[in-house]
Formats: sequence, structure tokens, C-alpha cells
Amino acid sequence: MVTEHTSQPNSKTTHNRLSVKLPFFEGHFDLKLGVKMKSREVLALFLCLNVFLLGAIAEPPTCPADANNECSHSGDWEGEFFPGINKIVYEGPASKNPLAFKWYNANEEILGKKMKDWMRFSVAFWHTFRGTGGDPFGAATKYWPWEDGTNSVAMAKRRMRANFEFIKKLGVEFWCFHDRDIAPDALTLEETNANLDAVVALAKELQGTKIKPLWGTAQLFMHPRYMHGAATSSEVGVYAYAAAQVKKAMEVTHHLGGENYVFWGGREGYQSLLNTDMGRELDHMARFLQAAAAYKKKIGFNGTLLIEPKPQEPTKHQYDWDAATSANFLRKYGLIDDFKLNIECNHATLSGHSCHHELETARLNGILGNIDANTGDPQVGWDTDQFLTDIGEATMVMLSVVKNGGLAPGGFNFDAKLRRESTDVEDLFIAHISGMDTLARGLRNVAKLIADGSLTELVRKRYQSFDTEIGAQIEAGKADFEYLEKKAMEWGEPKVPSAKQELAEMLFQSALFFIQSVILRTTQGCIELCV
Repeated sequence: MVTEHTSQPNSKTTHNRLSVKLPFFEGHFDLKLGVKMKSREVLALFLCLNVFLLGAIAEPPTCPADANNECSHSGDWEGEFFPGINKIVYEGPASKNPLAFKWYNANEEILGKKMKDWMRFSVAFWHTFRGTGGDPFGAATKYWPWEDGTNSVAMAKRRMRANFEFIKKLGVEFWCFHDRDIAPDALTLEETNANLDAVVALAKELQGTKIKPLWGTAQLFMHPRYMHGAATSSEVGVYAYAAAQVKKAMEVTHHLGGENYVFWGGREGYQSLLNTDMGRELDHMARFLQAAAAYKKKIGFNGTLLIEPKPQEPTKHQYDWDAATSANFLRKYGLIDDFKLNIECNHATLSGHSCHHELETARLNGILGNIDANTGDPQVGWDTDQFLTDIGEATMVMLSVVKNGGLAPGGFNFDAKLRRESTDVEDLFIAHISGMDTLARGLRNVAKLIADGSLTELVRKRYQSFDTEIGAQIEAGKADFEYLEKKAMEWGEPKVPSAKQELAEMLFQSALFFIQSVILRTTQGCIELCV
């Protein structure tokens, strides 16, 4: 980089030309500087330009390595977003191909349903296409080749095209979104809605007749206006804005054929009770949800409304702490017939429960609607949103799903993100394949447990004393305390048998590791393996 100084005849102005030759740019900038500008000011200006240019050099690449043409900022994209990756297919447990299913065989029937109907897998747009790998301690690490560094409508459309190519190659039929993840905010609500309409129109075209949203939702937690909450904000203007945003998000979810609509109240809680009217905030949240249920009916949206419990983060205390708290809230405000729960496994552990516990609590209350399939790290105390890869946990999750008769119209949404250090495009596929295979293996394990029957029989025997006449009276609510007192005196000190917990755990673990024989074909012939 060099500087040339020129002057025009009879002119009081000196022209300074900055000539630049860099790997990505060759040319010059003309800067009109007054003759009285001091040399140190010129030097300061050029130092600033140096910083600017170095920043430009540090920008992440925005074109594929094999691109023949320059990247377009118009939203157009030539060729595939995931070149070299074919549609993912089932190859069986013996496969070593990371881009193939080993356990998930979509059309295979297990326990009377196809695997795809048990699972109803969904891709989360926000983690898959808006996740950057950034965290509170570090900048973004992921720069997908189709990104141009803007948050424009054109870029949003390009991401949407990438989304549907990914979904089709992965072989799933559902996707989930927040409104502000798929289309950018603008200066006014009207302009923002127009942005959303433009992107949704493209999504409608791309998804065709076989793909649709498992659910949609409004992002009511990121914008500064929601720092005190949305439905629980202390400002009535924020409450009204949130209602308008949910109204629009519900409309586009309905337009896209979505089967559910989710409310995640990340800011619906408090940081301190000293400045919080908790009773009033809970009443406001209930009125908000009542209005949402009424609007759903008004527009003819037949999807299920879902509340997603979470105990904390970002608030110190979130009002829908866990499944039991949410069920109580819904009953108190007369909403139990209008809403079900979207259970996220990582949220379950944050609230001090297992995912299995939260699923059973929701199921037994008749409000298990959907599962956000992820997990946390037991050594980390926050919401890490990792892909579920624990076979034991997946088996317990599928036990609840099978007892529930499935999840439809809900399903499994992969509310999970790549680790910060995983930066290859193919990692997006590998992570989803691993998550899908893990849950598929869990379903296969449940089928083995049911076929074997030993664990079911152990539980039946544990409660068999209630399979008597007096037990039936108790369960029917026909045994009062006077009657039970007489029986206690008649029987004397009860004998309490073993619960056989270790045997139950043994039976459960046996299903995890006893997998049916598979045939591995090699050049020498067929070798039978017991995996």
C-alpha cells in the first residue's frame, strides 16, 4: 500500500491517492485533503484506513471454495448448498459411513407404526442455519459458505433455500422456526411483517406438499424491548407489541401448514422479587395465553398450542419452571384443555429432573405434546443444547413416547446445535444422523423390553397387593379412614418386600446391549456379529 500526492494547477487542494494491492483487492482510493491538513492528521487517517483494510482481510470467506462465479448478494445461488452430500439412506448397524443411518430406517414398522411416524423428526432452523458457534467468551466460529455477512431479506431467502435442501437430503418431513430467525427485523412492525411475508412465501413454495413446520413460534426474548418480559412485561406497550408479534407468527405458521405453535417464555420470569408483582405478572401471562387460544380458533388454526417449560436462563426464575408447575398454571387459569407441553430434555435437567421424569409428568397429566430432543452436559450448569447420543436416556425417552401412543401431531424437534469447535458443513448432517440413530435405537430397545416382558412383570408384581378387593376399593376412592383402620388392626404389621431396583436396572441395561445379530459381509464371506 503506497500513497501518492498530486495537485491540480491553480488549485488550493492537494489530492492524496491511496493505492492498494491486496489478495482480494487491487485499486486506489482518492482522498481530497485540504493543503492545511497537518502531516500527523494525514498519518492518523492512513492508520485508520489500515485498520479498516486489515478488518476486511479478517472477514470470513463468503464463497464456496470451488465456486466458479463471484458470490451474489441478490439472494440467488448457483448449484447446491451441500455439494458432494447425497440423500442420507439407511445402511444398517454394520455401516461405517458417517453419512448414513445405522439404526433409523424410516419405513420399518416397529410396534405397529413406521419409525418415521413414531419419530416425526424436525430440523430447528435457528440452531442449524443461524447458529454461529459464538459464546459469551468468544466470537463466531462458523461461516457457512452461503452467508454474505448481512441480515437482509435476500440473505434470509438464501438461507431458506439451504434449509430445504438440507431437510430433503436428510430425509425428514418437518422443520421449526422462530419468526425473527427466518426474516429480519425492520424499523417498524409493518415493515418487519412485510419481510416475514416475503420469506414465508418462498418457504411455502420450497416445502411443497410433503414438508411442513412441526411448529412455529415468535422470538420474544432477544430484542431489548423484551428485557422485562413479553406477556409479563411491566410496560403495556410491550405487552401489545408481543401480542401483535404472536398474532403474525401464528398466522404464518397456519399458512405454512404448521401442526403446532410453541410459547417459550425465556423472559417470562423475574430477576428479583423485590421489584416484581409476581401475582400480576402471572395473571397477565394467563390473559395473553387465553387471547392466543381465542385467536387460534378465530383463524381456524387446528394446530396444538404448546408451552415449553424451563426453570431459568436467561431469567433467574422462569414462571413455567417444569412440567408440574406448568400443568398447575394451566389448570388454575382454565387453559388445561387448550395447551400441551413441549418438553426439552436439557431444560428438564436444569430444573433438577431427568427428561424421563418430565415426559412422564406431562404424559400422566394428558399434556405431552412434543419433545425438543437434546441433552446437556452433566458437568455444566447451563443449557448446552447438545444432540442426544446417550442410548440409555434415549430408551427412557422412547418408553414414555410409546406409552403415550406416539407424539402426533407433535414430534421430535432437534433443538440442538453443533459444538463451537465443529465447523464443517458436513457436521450438520453428522450431528442430525447421530441424533436420529440414537432415538431410533431407543425405540428398538423399547420394543425388546416389551417383547421380553420381564421389566413390565417386575413392576406389576411390585404393586400386586393393590390388585385385590381392598386395593380396588382404595383406587376407586371407596375406602375411608375408618375402614382402613380396621384392616390395619386386623392385618397387624405389614410385610414390605424388596423393590428389586438393581434387577430392574439389570433388565433395562440388557436391552441396551443385547442387539439382534447382524450380518457383516466381507470379502471372505459372511461373519455373524452380536453387537
